[in-house]
Amino acid sequence: MATERLNSILNHLTPTKSGLSTITQQNPDDVVITLAIRTPLTKGFKGGFKDSPLDFIVYSLLKEVVNKSNLDPQLVEDICLGNVSDPKAAYIIRAASLAAGFPNTTAASSVNRFCSSGLKAVQDIANQITTGSIECGLAIGAEHMSAGGDRLAQPFHEAILKTQEAADCMQPMGQTSENVGKDFDISREAQDRFAAESYRRAEVAQKAGWFDDEIVPIKTKVKDPKSGEEKEVTLSNDEGPRWGTTFESLSKIRPAFPDYGDRSTGGNSSQVTDGALNSAHPQPTHPRQIRRRNRHRRRPRIMGIGPSLAIPKLLGKFSLNLATDIDIIELNEAFASMAVYCINTLGIDPAKMNVRGGAIALGHPLGATGARQICTGLSECRRQKKRVLLTSMCIGTGQGMAGLFVNEQL
Repeated sequence: MATERLNSILNHLTPTKSGLSTITQQNPDDVVITLAIRTPLTKGFKGGFKDSPLDFIVYSLLKEVVNKSNLDPQLVEDICLGNVSDPKAAYIIRAASLAAGFPNTTAASSVNRFCSSGLKAVQDIANQITTGSIECGLAIGAEHMSAGGDRLAQPFHEAILKTQEAADCMQPMGQTSENVGKDFDISREAQDRFAAESYRRAEVAQKAGWFDDEIVPIKTKVKDPKSGEEKEVTLSNDEGPRWGTTFESLSKIRPAFPDYGDRSTGGNSSQVTDGALNSAHPQPTHPRQIRRRNRHRRRPRIMGIGPSLAIPKLLGKFSLNLATDIDIIELNEAFASMAVYCINTLGIDPAKMNVRGGAIALGHPLGATGARQICTGLSECRRQKKRVLLTSMCIGTGQGMAGLFVNEQL
């Protein structure tokens, strides 16, 4: 094994190979995603998961992983949950995994890097496999936004607030979106037109059944807000897409953050959403999807433009060209302002990006999105028979993250 790892490193360092050939070459230490599934994404506070706590959502998904993966739970050595808003996340993932059938020898942990938490969970499991710490693990991203948000209850200590960028970490996300719109002249019209296209693509994908291989139906209970009566339902479809949404209808929506500006609205911003996603990572024995990740920092007040820095840094590490080497792009649509900025700044081909719509139409369950993008992106790669997937998202407090994946199921 040591010899194989050394040869793999030498192969990666060989200067005669192009960047694309390097990342698509199979190596003994490649990390594999053998299963990527998710729950439906439901509307926060009024959707199918509004009365289902985070522990039940995570438990339900883990049960589906056991059923669909044909993987012996005894082989899973670690499970990492990406979650933003629940301070009990570490307790939840441990208890849920035990209840779902994983042994007490399977470790569990949680991680929070805001909107990249799902991708960070994937990174943590992949890195453990790469270093030989474990041979098999699960990465999960999950969020129950119906339970509340992640706003700070009080300001930072006065010693911290003396530094302006530290103080700017207190800015609400809506304010940072308006900052991006103003600073980089992203008009309301440009944002609404982008949002309309996200809704149109999600509608096309949903009607065509493109999400079917991503989503596992989940049985849960929903309480009638008026009568208090509970009924059992089976959730099988995303609730975010609003069929028939147009630029004209979006342009009539009032600004969502009038104290900070007039360009971001409830129609051109990501939706408040509940949901979860899992990816399974055993040692490679079959065709694989490999991943590389990169992070980048940016000023907190314009946190949305993080992908415009993370993506070039990641591609530069592997000598990849965004226009010619990347087939599918999943860029989180936290706000249309940042999505339009990233498209314009990086020169992204819109036809490659968010082919099935993005967070504006599908929703943005904070801790799950980083993993949801992988699930959706790899599914789209399989549908189009494409190889290289790039995912990226902005991160609260002024960060960005990006990941590369190679699809072998052509």
